Amino acid sequence: MEKKYIQIPVDVLDGVEELEVDEQNLVNAAIAAAGNAYAPYSGFSVGAVALLQNGTVVTGNNQENAAYPSGMCAERVALYWAGANYPDIPVSCLVVVATKKGELTNDIISPCGACRQVFSETEQRYHKGFKLILVGKSQVLRFANATDLLPLSFGPAQLK
Repeated sequence: MEKKYIQIPVDVLDGVEELEVDEQNLVNAAIAAAGNAYAPYSGFSVGAVALLQNGTVVTGNNQENAAYPSGMCAERVALYWAGANYPDIPVSCLVVVATKKGELTNDIISPCGACRQVFSETEQRYHKGFKLILVGKSQVLRFANATDLLPLSFGPAQLK
């Protein structure tokens, strides 16, 4: 037996101020989107911003539901809306923030498995990776490709 390791390249930044100016603008839009989240049960508001290749910015936020499986994460709201309204335009970057009582969480939030699967499908749909930026007060993580968060993912090739 041979043991191998899966490594994920990531830029670890000490704060938003280390991002490029255009990325900081996306963070601000994601914070604004989080402010419109429907999160009466958790009080945990998430905002996501998808920057499309043509420069269009699409926002999303989490939408909770008393029947918990019926809610939707901010990441999927943004990516599904982008796909539905701009079906031929790839995503270039996705920024995700979380707030509690209107303040950024100290640590980054990590997307759930369902969101990671949607990242993978989105990159496969457009045959193009997109940058993923996860933002917290004390740390920012920037991935060159969102699918780096889901190695060994399930996709169209497995359905053949």
